Amino acid sequence: MRSIQFREALREAMSEEMRRDKSVFLMGEEVAEYNGAYKVSQGMLDEFGPERVIDTPIAELGFAGIGVGAAMNGLRPIIEFMTFNFSLVAIDQVINSAAKLMSMSGGQYGAPMVFRGPTGSAGMLSSQHSQNFENWYANTPGLKVIVPSNPYDAKGLLKSAIRDNDPVIFMESEQMYGDKGEVPEEEYTIPIGVADIKREGSDVTIVSFGKMMKVALAAAEELAEDGINAEVIDLRTVRPIDYKTLVESVKKTNRMVVVEEAWPLASISAELAYHIQSNAFDYMDAPVKRVTCRDVPLPYAPTLIEASLPNVERTIEAVKSVMYKKA
Repeated sequence: MRSIQFREALREAMSEEMRRDKSVFLMGEEVAEYNGAYKVSQGMLDEFGPERVIDTPIAELGFAGIGVGAAMNGLRPIIEFMTFNFSLVAIDQVINSAAKLMSMSGGQYGAPMVFRGPTGSAGMLSSQHSQNFENWYANTPGLKVIVPSNPYDAKGLLKSAIRDNDPVIFMESEQMYGDKGEVPEEEYTIPIGVADIKREGSDVTIVSFGKMMKVALAAAEELAEDGINAEVIDLRTVRPIDYKTLVESVKKTNRMVVVEEAWPLASISAELAYHIQSNAFDYMDAPVKRVTCRDVPLPYAPTLIEASLPNVERTIEAVKSVMYKKA
């Protein structure tokens, strides 16, 4: 099977859906003439023209609102934020309009659209450009929230998101755009809301999503050298969450560690810990352990970034603490 970059997988997903459905279009800052800030939309302007690949001013609230109006009237917009840090300027349109249209109109109007772009730390970009808002959006009824970890999942999930009749938040890591992975040339989609067991194991369940899957999988490989067989689950979707897969895994392993890039308070990992301890308590040999970003704005200095973000060492430490501590 061929191997392509994360950005290429996203481009293929958008291009294939735009060829399939003329109501799909892409709009955002630098998506057209510049080929995308991270070259995700490279060549799409040449194929689809300026009516379907649309450059916008630096006005997230404005073009997000245009996208919502277009979705209400039968189109399927893909709204690209240059980074989800900038989506905070548009969050009123996302949460108070797109997410609520179906409910408030009694089903007369919907917002079949995708808001996509990079999330999380991208190196030395400091506090205002290094944040994770997956849990913010996942807190909102009416939205679906996807955070893929590899090119194969990214393409299949983005195609499903574009076809979905609900507004979808699709969050990528800009540190992964150059990552390569096997992606088939034939048509495929991946259902929204289904987690994936990336590594089978019997001793502990490690759960993560997005870029942090690299940390989870690397930790599992090192733990194997110490005789600890970790099962690694990629959530892929953080709203809806595939609780069933997680509960079944914990019933087998009796322990869980969640690795998440966001801050600890009111995070996805906090929700998972609550749900597992409420629905699999009798199977657990230790409390759920969380590995998150330190509870500070992300610094600029690379040494402080390294100290702030979840890493393999902290994950291994968390796993060993649940392996050797009884509940």
